Amino acid sequence: MKRNILILFLVWSFNAETVEAQETESRSGAKSGQKNGFIHRYINGLINDTSDVAQPRFLFYPTLAYAPETSWEIGLSSLYVFYANRDTTNRLSEINGFTFVTLEGQYGLWFDHAIYTDKEDWFFLGKLRFQRFPMYYYGIGPSTPSDYLAVVDSRQILIKERVLRKLKKDFYLGMELDFNNFGSVAFQPREEGTEITYPVGAEGSTNVGLGLGLVYDNRHNVLNVRDGLFSELAYIQYAPFWAGKYEFATIITDNRIYRPISKNNVLAAQLFGQFNTGDVPFNMMSALGGESMMRGYYYGRYRDNNYLTTQVELRFLPIPLGFSKRFGAAVFGGTGTVFDDFSNLSLDKVVWSAGAGLRFLLFPSKDIYTRIDAAFTKEGHGFYIYIGEAF
Repeated sequence: MKRNILILFLVWSFNAETVEAQETESRSGAKSGQKNGFIHRYINGLINDTSDVAQPRFLFYPTLAYAPETSWEIGLSSLYVFYANRDTTNRLSEINGFTFVTLEGQYGLWFDHAIYTDKEDWFFLGKLRFQRFPMYYYGIGPSTPSDYLAVVDSRQILIKERVLRKLKKDFYLGMELDFNNFGSVAFQPREEGTEITYPVGAEGSTNVGLGLGLVYDNRHNVLNVRDGLFSELAYIQYAPFWAGKYEFATIITDNRIYRPISKNNVLAAQLFGQFNTGDVPFNMMSALGGESMMRGYYYGRYRDNNYLTTQVELRFLPIPLGFSKRFGAAVFGGTGTVFDDFSNLSLDKVVWSAGAGLRFLLFPSKDIYTRIDAAFTKEGHGFYIYIGEAF
């Protein structure tokens, strides 16, 4: 929700500096060699991306953010995008990393990746998280109070990896591994003396899951899909071995469609469901909110065994401004709910989210945008700054 703030400052600063330098050079004919330092060259290469489309691109930059639960946060972010064998007929792969520390003593290290091998014979999709970070706890179910009950402090290690093999064009089948260690847990009530009904797993847990995933994916650029379809169906079984004591299973279905409605405009839609059965610890329950789905809600604002959501987004990439072809925009809306079982699924418990955002074309040769989204809900709002579209 609060990432990549500083990069926009660099973009604007460089654009202003470039205009000023060009005007000065035009008037005086002076050489600009003294300005061609490392930072200047780096930003120039980033903003004025004239590299060959097949060439890998690496982005590395500092971030600065603030949130009530962290105070000031200082971090470093990186993004690496490439085509296998530098062959643009292959799909664009991405690896990104982020590390941070806060004035409240919290810290974290994140790595995400979506990697396609040559001819897309293999598809590796996963993430790694190591962090100590607070989490608001509102309770379980779709009717929890608007104010959080407690802040849950914990140390978390999360590894989620999907190794998928192409069966035929655009169809993949493979194994899924999910490891989640939720330790050093402490519930800190919002108000002293508040009575809290502690959920299953409040003492912490280690959960290891193995499963199978079936994927259809014909997207070419996962960071900005212009036309395509993605559909995943996964089943993961969590067994009480290796320090684990909870046995449960998860079914995930994720379906996305992207259709061009004119030369530069794209209509995107997503239907997502996560369904759990068994003895599910609260940190492994389905959670509503975040930077990608149901934007505007704090991630985990609603938790329960099951989660169902859908969203639609209209993207204008770019906007025909005349003076620039690097700015775009988007409008979006979504609905979602959590529930303990299907007999209690109710339309009365569905919540909504809507908003709009701006886009800046960061890598023109690879059609990758930075997004700034403002989302609104019946409970409040949220702002998000990320590289790549939400879904």
